[in-house]
Amino acid sequence: MEDLKPSPPNSSPLTPLSFLERSATVYGDCPSLIYNDTTYTWTQTHRRCLRVASSISSLGIKSRHVVSVLSPNTPAMYELHFAVPMSGAILNTINLRLDTRTISILLRHSESKLVFVDHQSRSLVLDAISLFPPDTPKPLLVLIADDADAPQRTPLDRFLCMYEDMVERGDQDFEWVPPTSEWDPMTLNYTSGTTSSPKGVVHCHRGVFIMAVDSLIDWGVHKQPVYLWTLPMFHANGWSYPYGIAALGGTNICVRKFDAQIIYAVIKRHRVTHMCGAPVVLNMLTNVPPGTEKLENPVQILTAGAPPPAAVLLRTESMGFVVSHGYGLTETAGLVVSCAWKGKWNLLPASERARLKARQGVRTVGLTRIDVVDPNSGLSVKRDGLSLGEVVLKGGSVMLGYLKDQLGTAKCMKGGWFYTGDVGVMHADGYLEIKDRSKDVIISGGENLSSVEVESVLYTHPAVNEAAVVAKPDEFWGETPCAFVSLKSNVSPKPTEKEMMEYCRGRLPHYMVPKTVVFKEELPKTSTGKIQKFVLREMAKGIGSSSSRVSRM
Repeated sequence: MEDLKPSPPNSSPLTPLSFLERSATVYGDCPSLIYNDTTYTWTQTHRRCLRVASSISSLGIKSRHVVSVLSPNTPAMYELHFAVPMSGAILNTINLRLDTRTISILLRHSESKLVFVDHQSRSLVLDAISLFPPDTPKPLLVLIADDADAPQRTPLDRFLCMYEDMVERGDQDFEWVPPTSEWDPMTLNYTSGTTSSPKGVVHCHRGVFIMAVDSLIDWGVHKQPVYLWTLPMFHANGWSYPYGIAALGGTNICVRKFDAQIIYAVIKRHRVTHMCGAPVVLNMLTNVPPGTEKLENPVQILTAGAPPPAAVLLRTESMGFVVSHGYGLTETAGLVVSCAWKGKWNLLPASERARLKARQGVRTVGLTRIDVVDPNSGLSVKRDGLSLGEVVLKGGSVMLGYLKDQLGTAKCMKGGWFYTGDVGVMHADGYLEIKDRSKDVIISGGENLSSVEVESVLYTHPAVNEAAVVAKPDEFWGETPCAFVSLKSNVSPKPTEKEMMEYCRGRLPHYMVPKTVVFKEELPKTSTGKIQKFVLREMAKGIGSSSSRVSRM
């Protein structure tokens, strides 16, 4: 046995880029992407990606150079997920809702050589680059103008050319650049900044390959699904589904922006089978006028991010969606924990089913191990659903590390585990439940309380649209729960602050009841729907201390 070793025939580097060529062969005449009135086949998408990769290479972009993209879910955004790494470069998709200063910092930190810019973000990027120090090299710029409201020929100014020029000039027979090693970096994603300053997460070809295949297996996606892009592709590369949908020859339905009305119309028009989104998307789908028809056919929807309240899950499924819930991070390239459903749970009451589905679940087949440990000792906590600890994991899709941040990488990669910074409990049946980010745990009078538990109760109130609970400094208790709430627009009369507190008091231990209630029209969120608790914490700090306080903002 000792003579049997890796050799070229059995050790080709794993990369999800190979999925595209196969789909062009197997599903060549089938639709790959639909956007407004434009439809491409897999043959066309394959050729367009090769052409763009060829054009990128002709600009002098070398292996391991970073190429950035600022775009919503458009055909160009999808194609660049293949074209950039096919040129040998590293793909860096940037959050569209970041401010000018932050985008400038990210472009400089990544040393981006080339930036593809959607026409609606044109001034944003030009302003960001104007903030570069005088002697800092500036990236080349390519303008994406593919929408009906975007002029196809506009003054290019600082831009090298249009995206479609890259397609037209490129070579469709281009020999794309496969990774020398499957450990070669493929993507760079900056974390969304919900709890701290963004960090540059680097993933390799191997990790993205594992995540793409693992995601399809765990969700049970069939061949040629019709996938609606309600999850931004710039968020962890769309949880690696640009590659997964290509592997199955599916149809990508791209939309620049959406609301509940647009989603329901697109589902009906294109017979959508699958979609992903943060819990805010679930909330959007359920806040529809009374009498809205249920879906003609079930639609599979995968959600992750903040734990969705059981009440929101229940309402979503009543509309005809089949909700799957999981857990992942930018650092894992997608979802690595899912609430694997057991048949016997179907016999339980709807409210109990929703409660079980709100748990994050068990590791996916592609993850090696997951645990909840005491962050100080590193020992596993009791599997009682009560003992809090930090969620740790290990597996093939965990990041290579943070770009230019050895200290940050070492801090979260220790003892053979990746420390997530998330606080959770392990239930007796081996299912994980996330309770909070470590920074979101509220310590009141020496008691640790989970903001998520308080939020879950608030979401059961029929008038509540959104809810978030953060710690507010208190001279006596140290911290007290402060609830930020937005109400549904069609509710009348609107509940008072006192009524909200009394509602919680009847359903929570006294120390967990919010001592402060702040009503807002809308809660601050990232572009992926995550509520920005660090913004709310700053607001809470500015609210005076009292035993019970209410406010409207």
